[in-house]
Amino acid sequence: MSKNIERCSFCGKPKKECNILVAGLNAFICDKCIEQANIIIKDEVDYKSTKKFSDFKIFKPLEIKKYLDQYVIGQDQAKKILSVAVYNHYKRITHPSDKLEDVEIEKSNIIIAGETGTGKTLLARTIAKMLNVPFCIADATVLTEAGYVGEDVESILSKLLQAADYDVKAAERGIIFIDEIDKIARKNDNPSITRDVSGEGVQQALLKLVEGAIINVPPQGGRKHPEQKMIQVNTKNILFISGGAFNNINKIIGGRLQTNMIGFNYDKEKEDIDKSNMLQYVSPQDFRAFGLIPEIVGRFPVVTYLNPLDKDILKRILTEPKNSLIKQYTKLFEIDGVKLSFDNDVLDFIVDKSIEFKLGARGLRSIIESIMTDAMFDLPSDKSVKKLHITLNYTKQKFRETTMLKHKVA
Repeated sequence: MSKNIERCSFCGKPKKECNILVAGLNAFICDKCIEQANIIIKDEVDYKSTKKFSDFKIFKPLEIKKYLDQYVIGQDQAKKILSVAVYNHYKRITHPSDKLEDVEIEKSNIIIAGETGTGKTLLARTIAKMLNVPFCIADATVLTEAGYVGEDVESILSKLLQAADYDVKAAERGIIFIDEIDKIARKNDNPSITRDVSGEGVQQALLKLVEGAIINVPPQGGRKHPEQKMIQVNTKNILFISGGAFNNINKIIGGRLQTNMIGFNYDKEKEDIDKSNMLQYVSPQDFRAFGLIPEIVGRFPVVTYLNPLDKDILKRILTEPKNSLIKQYTKLFEIDGVKLSFDNDVLDFIVDKSIEFKLGARGLRSIIESIMTDAMFDLPSDKSVKKLHITLNYTKQKFRETTMLKHKVA
């Protein structure tokens, strides 16, 4: 055999038998081997992507709270309760069943009450990020009973499967955050003689998921139909965290605590009740009185609350967390070669407007965006500007020009 014949270094096929023979420094590869190598690489990448949650690690409560402190300002009591509940839940999963000695440890599902923008979703998402487990957010308001227009409760698990890249084992130890759970509370004054499509029926359907069962899940979500291929998911080890604003639950709590300190039954201890933040006294019986069925309340044994955000907390949220808004915008401008800075009065102005509009922490970005839009539009094309300092006068001017917030600025 002649050594001068060019042939594929992998399969040995001579050049005349190849459609294409690609030459390297000291080797050759044919088109068939390239196709085969491409298939191998794709399979390997797909395998690694589905195993991206394989390095799951359990953390102690102190470690979880310390991590949460980097992203969530304040709410120490809620972070402590969440840290303990999450640790106990994943300790239950990882503990060998043969050492439990017939003691069945139940799930530590969590229910969080808090005003909009106080950080309910952020807490759940941050914990999932730390533990490296699949996480999804489900909006309870779009869920309906079977037979009505809307989503089946099984669509929640479809979202979790998608977040886990369809790795069922990873999904079965994931975290699901059910938002707006207060919106599916039972309506005592419901005039309909048929089913309450946004109330008790949905809670009953959720019950099976939350307590732990093997559910047939449509992989792409949506409504189920007979021809659809299903994926079986066991929800026994999925941690459910639910949150809601629970508007007017303060009245229920106040009625239970009898905060009207008048009459012959006046109790001196009632003076210690903080009427400005009644959510701190919330209990499972208050959720029942609000309209959650007893079975659902019982499946969420861990109850916590989030404090309303005052001016100091909102200002710290703007600047202190790892992913604070000021740091995000500073980095965005830095990419374009512009150094961004703010007057302290500007931060106070942003916080005051967020409180005025009752938007919580979620509204901070909308307000900053309305102020910074013009600068973010012009500066990427203007290479002469290297520094941008935002003053209070500039902030008020841009805020007046915005059409999103039609409030008079002092």
